[in-house]
Amino acid sequence: MKILAIRGCNLASIEGEFEVDFRTEPLRSAGIFAITGNTGAGKTTILDAMCIALYRNSPRLDNLGKTLKVEEDVTVGDIRTLLRKGKAYGYAETDFLAVDGCEYRVRCVFSRSRSKASGRMKDAEMYLTNLTTDTGRKLSASE
Repeated sequence: MKILAIRGCNLASIEGEFEVDFRTEPLRSAGIFAITGNTGAGKTTILDAMCIALYRNSPRLDNLGKTLKVEEDVTVGDIRTLLRKGKAYGYAETDFLAVDGCEYRVRCVFSRSRSKASGRMKDAEMYLTNLTTDTGRKLSASE
């Protein structure tokens, strides 16, 4: 697998949309690069977006309590806790080139009921799109 792009919206310390596209310059021709910035700038959030989209989990959440609730049905270690406070919608998305030669996009969507920041947190929804064939589908919780 080769990561082609990482995108997100309203995740943790990054408000609004962001994109890291490895298919465009200057990253396209970079052999190696660094993610740098001040504390709280969003360095880990970029990696969280990639991991959540691909694996429905983030290493930063692994060591947190899985039983301590932050909302009615959301525990501290739940990926939904990465939705930025005060926001009703967000997503984590990664494009990648698979071993079958096709490009795919996987997207994890976070939202709150009634599209309000005060609404109840909904279950995260996952989508997989084959960008090569332009076909997609919603993934089940077990995929």
